[in-house]
Amino acid sequence: MKYVSALLITLIIASCQDSRKGVEFNSKNDLSAKVKLLKPTNILSKKDNATKVSLDKDLNIIEEAILTTAKLVYTKAFDHTIFNDLLQKHVSVRGNVNYAGFQKDKHKLNTYINQLSENTPTEEWTKPEKLAYWINAYNALTIDLILKHPTVKSIKDIKNSWDQRLWTLGDRQFNLSDIEHEILRKMGEPRIHFAIVCASVSCPKLQNEAFTAAHLERQLTKATKEFLADTSKNELSKDEIKLSKIFKWFKNDFEQNGSLIDFLNRYASVKISDNAKKSYTDYNWNLND
Repeated sequence: MKYVSALLITLIIASCQDSRKGVEFNSKNDLSAKVKLLKPTNILSKKDNATKVSLDKDLNIIEEAILTTAKLVYTKAFDHTIFNDLLQKHVSVRGNVNYAGFQKDKHKLNTYINQLSENTPTEEWTKPEKLAYWINAYNALTIDLILKHPTVKSIKDIKNSWDQRLWTLGDRQFNLSDIEHEILRKMGEPRIHFAIVCASVSCPKLQNEAFTAAHLERQLTKATKEFLADTSKNELSKDEIKLSKIFKWFKNDFEQNGSLIDFLNRYASVKISDNAKKSYTDYNWNLND
C-alpha cells in the first residue's frame, strides 16, 4: 500500500487580546526544531490523533494559564502517483487515450485501483482530498471498464456501462453512476463535469495528470477553461452560444450561484450576453483514442 504519511503540526496562537497567528510544519525536518518542546509531562489532554499542550509566548510549554494551544494532527494523504504516471505515459496533451498502452500496463492500473479500495475517504479528509480521490477514481475505473471490453468503439456499446457495479472500494461496490451522481455532484463543485471523463470524443479531454488536493483549484479551473475554449465542443460569442449537452444535462449544477451565463462568463474568454441565443451540439460517443 503506497500513500504519503505527513505529520502536520498547526500552532494556533491566541493571546488575551485575541490576536492570532498560525505556524504549520509540513515535514519531520520542519518539526525537529520544535518537537523538543512537546515533553510528555506537559501534555494537558489527548483525544484521538490530536494532542493539546500549553505554551507561553516564546513557544515554551507551561502547565498553567493556557495562553497558547498546539494541536498535533497525524494525517495520511492519498498518493495518486501511480495513476499520474500512467496518465502521463498513455494520454496525450490533447487528451487522446492510448488504451492499448493502458492494457500493457494493466497491472499498474490494477495496483492503483487496489489502493483506492484500501484507502477510501474518511470524515477527516478535506473536501479537496475527497474530490481528487473520487475524480481520479471515476477516470481510472472508466479506463478499466474500456479495457474489460477491448473491441468496443464506444462506451455505449457496453451494456449498462454506467450501472455495472464492477468495483469494490472499501466495503461497498460501486458503479460509475454512483460516483458521479451520488458522490461528486452532491459535493457542490460543478467543475467536476470537466474533470471526469466518460471515454468519449465529446467529453472533456482526459487530463494527462492526476488530480491532487494540493493543486485541485488550478486543475479544475484549467480543465473548465480548456473545455470552453475547445471549439469542437463549444462555440461562444457575445450574442450566440452553441454548447455541449453537458450544460443541458446538468443545468442545475451550473446554476447554484447564478445563471448558466454567469458560470460561463467566469471561465470563458469572451463576455457572453445574458440574452445570448443558445443551442446545443450533437454528442459524439466514439472512444477518445
